[in-house]
Amino acid sequence: MELLKLAGVFCVMILVLWRKKPLSWAVAAAALAVWLLFWMPARTFAAALVRGAVRWDTIQLLLVLYLITFLQRMLEKRGCLTSAKDALDGLFNSRRVDASAAPALLGMLPAVGTVLICGDIVRQSTDGFLKTEEQACVTSYYRHVSELFFPTYTSILIAVDLSAGKVSVGGFTLAMLPMLAVLMAIGWLFYLRRIPKDAGFFAGRPKAFYRKLLLRSLWTIIFTVILIVAFGVPVHIAVLACIVCNLFVGRFGWKELRPFFASAFEARLMISTLLIMMFKEVLAAAGVISAPPAFFSSLPVPPFLVFALIFFFGSVAAGSQAIIVLCMGMAMAAAAQGGLALFVLLMCMAYAAMQLSPVHVCLAVCAEDYRISLGTLIRKTVPLVGVFCLAAFGYYGLLRLFGF
Repeated sequence: MELLKLAGVFCVMILVLWRKKPLSWAVAAAALAVWLLFWMPARTFAAALVRGAVRWDTIQLLLVLYLITFLQRMLEKRGCLTSAKDALDGLFNSRRVDASAAPALLGMLPAVGTVLICGDIVRQSTDGFLKTEEQACVTSYYRHVSELFFPTYTSILIAVDLSAGKVSVGGFTLAMLPMLAVLMAIGWLFYLRRIPKDAGFFAGRPKAFYRKLLLRSLWTIIFTVILIVAFGVPVHIAVLACIVCNLFVGRFGWKELRPFFASAFEARLMISTLLIMMFKEVLAAAGVISAPPAFFSSLPVPPFLVFALIFFFGSVAAGSQAIIVLCMGMAMAAAAQGGLALFVLLMCMAYAAMQLSPVHVCLAVCAEDYRISLGTLIRKTVPLVGVFCLAAFGYYGLLRLFGF
């Protein structure tokens, strides 16, 4: 009975999203559905909402999102990621690097419009060697590489928070590096190996210049990741430290910085995240998180497979954030011990599904840019995603073998 109610909540969320409404609307509707379906007392429901809004984890997450967006504005102002692409040209003079590493670097900026910049780079690198629909696939595929592991994306931060302390941001980032290598290799296997290496770039300066240019362009990102992964610094402190250092290194004046304080506050993202954290508390208060794992453990099918399928098909239908909010807490409760292996598998499934999801707005933008249908782009991406999912299951088994 509990699972049927939970399925009803999921259906409410999907219905709202399919009506092209924002994620915040879907989460709010799902919270109301939990209240009504699980017969929660009004006082309990209200207390859960308040608790979710004022918890330090919620405040910290909102602070992280604001600071990351602020840093993004600084990087955009100085054209850092574009400079990184120029540095790659000077160092490698490779069409394959341009078509893969450059979109992956630009993808570190979580903005929809980035896919258009990546499209221009991929066209220049692959024109005459790949068909239009293949160029679109390469653009979309490599532009989203960073979303798999980079600890500045909202879905990753929310998922780690929902892991109930079983997974840290640094531990997750390190654990994802082998899957990142797999992701890059799959794109090479299907497409990039068909492209000639030589990009015809004339390096008018020595290699040392381009190495320094690459370091100057990416030092903020490298510094942030080192603080988080190597030293276990909380994400909000690491990003804030990076911003402070960049004030001096980038020689930002007050006139340049002043607009960032307002533009870094993305109301839609902040409201959605706040509602997600409140919804998490509602689920906990209703006892939703603790009930399903007991049911799944009694099935003849391994729980990890059940959750993997739920995350994949749920993300295709409703998007990764929706399924993470609804099911990550339950999945982690079902993990008998550790939990990192299961967490990595589920995040891989959610990531892979988003590359095929019609609710993923970047896919629609990419398809429109290349003047192909969304269905064509998805069909081209399916084989790459299929191989990645098989590799994710193999990696899960390896992690479990070593006790993770």
